[in-house]
Amino acid sequence: MLLPAKYDERKWSLAKQIGVNHAITKAASDLSGLSDLSNFESLRKISDQFKQKGFALVGLEGDQFDMQPIKLGLPDRDQTIGKYIQMLRNMGQLEIPLLCYNFMATIGWFRTRVDIPERGGAQVSGFYHEDVQNQMVSDELRVTEEQLWSNLFYFLEAVLPEAKAAGVSMALHPDDPPISPLKGVGRILTSAAAFEKVWDRFPIESNKITFCQASFLTMGENIQQLAALWLEQKRISFLHIRDVEGDKYNFRETFHDNGPTDMVEMFRTYKKYGFDGPIRPDHAPAMYGETQSTFGGSTSVGYEITGKIFAIGYLKGIYESV
Repeated sequence: MLLPAKYDERKWSLAKQIGVNHAITKAASDLSGLSDLSNFESLRKISDQFKQKGFALVGLEGDQFDMQPIKLGLPDRDQTIGKYIQMLRNMGQLEIPLLCYNFMATIGWFRTRVDIPERGGAQVSGFYHEDVQNQMVSDELRVTEEQLWSNLFYFLEAVLPEAKAAGVSMALHPDDPPISPLKGVGRILTSAAAFEKVWDRFPIESNKITFCQASFLTMGENIQQLAALWLEQKRISFLHIRDVEGDKYNFRETFHDNGPTDMVEMFRTYKKYGFDGPIRPDHAPAMYGETQSTFGGSTSVGYEITGKIFAIGYLKGIYESV
């Protein structure tokens, strides 16, 4: 389960009570209250706190510090890449083997609505392109697809060998939503073909994929066939399990058992092709007594605990049955 880097008694306790023993976290300074993760002691303190509460910290997820210099190709990007490399080395020393990262510039994963009614009045988020099609970010925050590709390759050239040396899998997450441009910002990881382009350029064992089922589904990909192919090639090191109704221009989140994806068949595929890495439920509905405020990215929407409890139970049942 993705758990807060700073101890949260309710979420951490409920996670243990439902049998979760492995944690993923986002530990940016504004969330952890510590220095950024290029500081070894910051990451050690976070890892030790999880251990003290009975969790193994097996991965980090998201931007652990401001990645705009890297993604936009700003003059100070080499300094930021240096911090990133030190973070990878720190992860290796502390035996944290997974880093889920993305290359969405300016706008990360994004939703336009957070109060869409689901089953029984639960609330989910959704993306509707017409809500933002006339909105633009300021010029200095925009980047073209061509520039993004160049900036991504520059970044990976520097960090993938370091990740390999540290024993860390860098699992690239697709763009969510997978459309380009979004508010004038180019996006590139919007298809399976884009991931093939990254692999063709960097066929190195530290170059892995976060297989976010719903993101690839909204691209229109055949997710069962795609998972089988990439698992055969040993390129998937992390699974994000959620479901959505709709396409990349208009979609809403669902309960894990209430969408179009045949979850049982997907888990059969993961078993058949030998997946053995971390699996976590991704976004889940806000249920009775929970509220979702305005979308703020990161873990602002879809990360209340009750929907996650349901998701974990449902996914554990499928896991054991197959």
